[in-house]
Amino acid sequence: MKGKIVKGIAGFYYIETPTGKVYECKAKGIFRKFNLKPLVGDDVRIDVIDEEKCLGNVTEIIPRKNQLIRPPVANVDQAVILFAIVKPNPSYNLLDRFLITMRQQNLPVIICFNKQDIATEEEQQELYDAYEKCGYTVLFISVREERGLDELKEHLRGKTTTLAGPSGVGKSSLLNKLVPDAQMQTGELSKKIDRGKNTTRHSELFFVKELSDMSEDGVETYIIDTPGFTSLDLKDVTCDNIMQYYPEFEEYEPSCRFGGCAHMAEPDCGVKTAVEEGKIARVRYDNYKMIYQELKNMRPDYSKGKKGR
Repeated sequence: MKGKIVKGIAGFYYIETPTGKVYECKAKGIFRKFNLKPLVGDDVRIDVIDEEKCLGNVTEIIPRKNQLIRPPVANVDQAVILFAIVKPNPSYNLLDRFLITMRQQNLPVIICFNKQDIATEEEQQELYDAYEKCGYTVLFISVREERGLDELKEHLRGKTTTLAGPSGVGKSSLLNKLVPDAQMQTGELSKKIDRGKNTTRHSELFFVKELSDMSEDGVETYIIDTPGFTSLDLKDVTCDNIMQYYPEFEEYEPSCRFGGCAHMAEPDCGVKTAVEEGKIARVRYDNYKMIYQELKNMRPDYSKGKKGR
């Protein structure tokens, strides 16, 4: 029987089948042999061992379209990162770290700012100017007043989207607007698996019927809710390659006097000139400098040099 993993907790995987039934399954030991772990979003095949209790085993992971490392999900088309415009004010540094992580994984990102109803036009414009220039789609919404949700839905239609963001920005409220029965689905699953309601600690996939074509060959829409985060470590990013994750720098790098310019202390830097002229958002450049210095401080040779002084 074929199904899709909608949740995974402590070695148990919950597979929703085309009939709508959810089976609690364990993964066959052969997956460990090949260092392969089932992920939320995986399409799988299962053997049912108890139809009445909806129990089974995962026997095959159907080849993935892609796999994300953070968050660990599979078969995703895009990411929506949700921040609040105000209350709380957005952490530009955290947002940039997420964008770097998604760029590493070649995943398109839609940046969505909530609480439009209590923000000023100036606050919205500052965010738009900073991130639209980077080539990202930037949307402003009010979940409370249901503003901007129709436009967001059109970006979600027919795709599998991972929804991410820090706590307190309205992520759960947005999910409940997009998937009205999400709380019911979560509650039923929590009751079935008898492992409490720590749903925010795990990624969970929801089918969005409203945005799906229910015909035989129609496209389906899914949202993967992921745990909120307050920090994000960068892996495989160094002070030598960090600039490639700031795409708005590329246009101005040919104007740098030195090849391999780090856009820090070097004179005649095209990127720094673009910042001064307002062509690159200063908040983006300030975050770049902060992350660059952090990465430089982590280099073994730099640390040894500091100790030797």
